[in-house]
Amino acid sequence: MKKIKIVGVPEHFNLPWHMAIEEGAFSDRGIDLQWTDIPEGTGRMCQLLKENETDIAIILTEGIIKDIIGGNNSKIVQTYVHSPLTWGIHVAANSSYQTLDDIEGTKAAISRYGSGSHLMAYVNAKDQGWDLEELQFEIVNNIDGAVKALTDGSGDYFLWERFTTKPLVDQGIFRKIGDRPTPWPCFVIAVTDDFLKEHSNYMRHILEVINLYTEEFKTIPSIDRTLANRYGQQIEDIQEWLGMTQWGQEVIEETTIVKIQEQLKILNIIPKTVAYSDLVHPLD
Repeated sequence: MKKIKIVGVPEHFNLPWHMAIEEGAFSDRGIDLQWTDIPEGTGRMCQLLKENETDIAIILTEGIIKDIIGGNNSKIVQTYVHSPLTWGIHVAANSSYQTLDDIEGTKAAISRYGSGSHLMAYVNAKDQGWDLEELQFEIVNNIDGAVKALTDGSGDYFLWERFTTKPLVDQGIFRKIGDRPTPWPCFVIAVTDDFLKEHSNYMRHILEVINLYTEEFKTIPSIDRTLANRYGQQIEDIQEWLGMTQWGQEVIEETTIVKIQEQLKILNIIPKTVAYSDLVHPLD
């Protein structure tokens, strides 16, 4: 049995992986796929890939592209979720901020630099016409840190996946003042260069299994109830999310990679654009 390490956020997007692991779909192929939840998100997962502390990461597209350009020896092997990610823009429930205009010039809580919450703060600022050089950040590590920061005023607003944060809105801890969808597919499967070099055949088996699960995921009986119970969500929110979400089973297209890099370059998030082959390693 080959032991392989994989990381991802503890969110509903990743239930297909947990189901496949729990049902023995990987072990049937001689793979002991060991999943670790990373609540800190993409910035932390980039670090784990860079340090070879994990073999695979289910990671935000923009975050891993930025980190590979910055020297992370990993590659994208496939799209995982093809649809955009809808980021909710949140403030403390008792905050005086009511609109996006109100938070211009205030401090964004982010999990860490290079994370999705950091990069999407730039996307939001550009869309709002704000001065990108005036953006301010407070590192909070994870959602619990964001709750503390927005409550005590050390951070003013927080971008995080809309449905993951919805329970905090329902509880009267956060208030959502806007949405910001990513202008690209949201999650990809990234793998270290070392693992691809030594174990590409195992990676092909892993993709075959997860693609079967994501292709059939929405047709599973009562999957909406399973998701709602497992992730503490309202069933109507899960049903809305399922309607918006499309998993991908293909290699991310070169035109998409070019467009993402162009936008990240405009935002000064990356210093340069690179070749498709520097970022993507198809296994077909």
